Amino acid sequence: MKISLFFVFIVLYGTTFTQVLNIDRKIETDTTFRRVRANFKFTFSNDKQKKNLVDFANVSEIDYFLKKKYLFVFLTKTELSFNGLTALENNGFFQLRFRDNDSRKIAPDIFAQYQWNGLQGLESRSLLGINARMRWLEKRKSDLYTGVGFFYEAEKWNPFLSSYAFTTGSLGIVNRNLFRLNLTAKFALKIAKNIDFAGATFVQFPLNSHFTTPRWFFDSNLFFTVNKHLEFTIHYDHNLDTYRPLPIDNYYYSISTGINIKL
Repeated sequence: MKISLFFVFIVLYGTTFTQVLNIDRKIETDTTFRRVRANFKFTFSNDKQKKNLVDFANVSEIDYFLKKKYLFVFLTKTELSFNGLTALENNGFFQLRFRDNDSRKIAPDIFAQYQWNGLQGLESRSLLGINARMRWLEKRKSDLYTGVGFFYEAEKWNPFLSSYAFTTGSLGIVNRNLFRLNLTAKFALKIAKNIDFAGATFVQFPLNSHFTTPRWFFDSNLFFTVNKHLEFTIHYDHNLDTYRPLPIDNYYYSISTGINIKL
């Protein structure tokens, strides 16, 4: 089992964390077969300002390998920030996936996810769906995968959450349920000996009269490897969505840098 401790995180940080399906990280090869692999990253800080400013972040992945080169992937990401008893940020997700271990040209990718984002007023979002995952390129220095499928989305939007960052006015709670068409692409490239780039994009069309207003999510990571125990990262993602049930911004982005120490 490999455990990574994320000691230094977020030098630059954008407006919010995007609430769309997360990218599966590149599973590292190993000379010894392991049925279970795991990767955990945690940060915690507590600063005394006028009140106690508390911040906690976690990114975790557990991979359980099955026969015939399939696997279960369990992903979590949570971010919590409090100024005294006031929630400045509260978002994250839990995701379970069943998919091929990058061995087939076409394979099913089944997923379920629960997520929330108090800043945007998203009290809960539950997803259940399936993609056809297609391998176009898999080489030592690059890879390219695409996918097409659909999922069911059940949401509860609540502008009365304590961390909601917009004016409530005459707003009320909104429950929304719909199917979405899901188009995905995942790619990676080794730029130099110690520099790697990985990215993914998701375009998700609501299967109703608002089909022409898709949600577009892009995620990218640039890795600078110093040695087998030390790695620098630069992360960027954005989310564009004009089909929102509450009057919040259409565009969000996040930029962060960090150091990853592997033991």
